Amino acid sequence: MLRAKITGTGSYVPETVLTNADLERMVDTTDEWIMERTGIRERRIAAANQGTSDLAAEAARRALDAAGLAASEIDLILVATVTPDMLFPSTACLVQGKIGATRAAAYDLAAACSGFLYGLSVANSHIVSGQYKNILVIGAETLSRVVNWKDRGTCILFGDGAGAVVLQATKGNSGIVTTLLKSDPSLWQLLCLPSVGSRIHASPLDVEASMHTIQMKGNETFKAAVKALDEIVDETLGAAGVKAAEVDLLIPHQANIRIIQATAKRLKMPMDKVYLILEKYGNTSAASVPMALDEAVRTGAVTPGKTILMEAFGGGLTWASALVKW
Repeated sequence: MLRAKITGTGSYVPETVLTNADLERMVDTTDEWIMERTGIRERRIAAANQGTSDLAAEAARRALDAAGLAASEIDLILVATVTPDMLFPSTACLVQGKIGATRAAAYDLAAACSGFLYGLSVANSHIVSGQYKNILVIGAETLSRVVNWKDRGTCILFGDGAGAVVLQATKGNSGIVTTLLKSDPSLWQLLCLPSVGSRIHASPLDVEASMHTIQMKGNETFKAAVKALDEIVDETLGAAGVKAAEVDLLIPHQANIRIIQATAKRLKMPMDKVYLILEKYGNTSAASVPMALDEAVRTGAVTPGKTILMEAFGGGLTWASALVKW
């Protein structure tokens, strides 16, 4: 039976750092308040000439180098993003051109912060079915372009970055064990970006009302996230026949330290078994899980034989998980 194995990881963040001290000069907030509520100290901001495809392409190159593959060997490119360069062509097609993946198919996938894990699940299905052998899955965002920098409740949270993995077909024991995808459209208004699409046009009135920026009901989103992640973690481990104590490392979506702590508590997992990059990069939406995974691999926190649980929650509302045997 074929399995999808992660053979290479890569990530990229822009050079510009926006600290909590910088935000103190922009909105009514403090470093102490941000750290206490979110666990975020700084985030990265894309340069004026950088688009999501630029960040994604660099993360992809690093993942390919780690896997020892040429871009021309890739069969499929999936880019999870809610901040594409443009509505079409897809960011995945732009990345394909930038890295020279001449024979790949390419498309985007939008599931907000859960997007990378949705993409991982789709790629896993393609490989297990035998359709493709080598797939590049990327989570990439330039959220700084859709943040309301006057809203202290949201501008403190988000940053820019990209993470990527190469998945390859294998017949060994390592690889993706199981994935689980969930969504609930009844709660879409808790976290949304209304004025980018066909429903609401970006008229002067819409722009004045900041409808072209991220809208979030923080407390309600927090409660929904904790509940959803509790359930999906239990379901994922149950489907795989794995006990919580057998999970070696939790790599969560890097959104809020309190949500992450709640998930770890549910698993009875000490925080030293939870991989965090939240303080350095903030919430990078679909990029956060692959960015954290790449750092965990490169720092030696992920090694062969370990069982890794990844989970995320985002707008839609969507939530997802993946259990991987490294």
